[in-house]
Amino acid sequence: MDLFGNIKPAETALAGVILLKGFALKDEATLLADLTSIITQAPLRHMVTPSGFAMSVAMTNCGELGWVTDRQGYRYAHLDPLTHKPWPSMPASFLALSQAAALTVGYADFIPDACLINRYLTGARMGLHQDKNERDFTQPIVSVSLGVPAMFQFGGFKRADKTLSFPLYHGDVVVWGGDARLRYHGVLPLKASTHPALGESRINLTFRKAG
Repeated sequence: MDLFGNIKPAETALAGVILLKGFALKDEATLLADLTSIITQAPLRHMVTPSGFAMSVAMTNCGELGWVTDRQGYRYAHLDPLTHKPWPSMPASFLALSQAAALTVGYADFIPDACLINRYLTGARMGLHQDKNERDFTQPIVSVSLGVPAMFQFGGFKRADKTLSFPLYHGDVVVWGGDARLRYHGVLPLKASTHPALGESRINLTFRKAG
């Protein structure tokens, strides 16, 4: 047993990509309550890519910075472009979970200032992309899955590189950093399913040190 219970880090087939099965389950009730509060303050919306296409995933943010996209490009912003107010503060439950996951795999100084909140419904997907709008690539990415299962993809450092897919379930956390920090990754189209707490949706919380 380690400091955070009996959940042990599991290396995936890709070095630097660590899967923590069920790591968020112990905090489920608090996480879901805090999630509802955030969405009330900063509603989910389908942002538009620079090429003019609406994303199939609905999203919002919490923390000092929020990731946004529109015809002007991809970037982080202090204000929600929908409400013109600061993004909701990052709840203590979110911060504690992300830091505990990072510490479990060896990142002792992770202090995220942005949490992207993505909602997937049946058919929604996230194309292969790199997380590269952040300033410090030495900091990891911490990704939390809630709700119905999804197939997560990891590739190489070019979009055309071969990918590896593996399922993520409610409560799973993936952490990647180091040499894996700029690997392409994405989510395959969500298959129809239901979850007792979140219905037909999957929520992904992605924690980053952006500023």
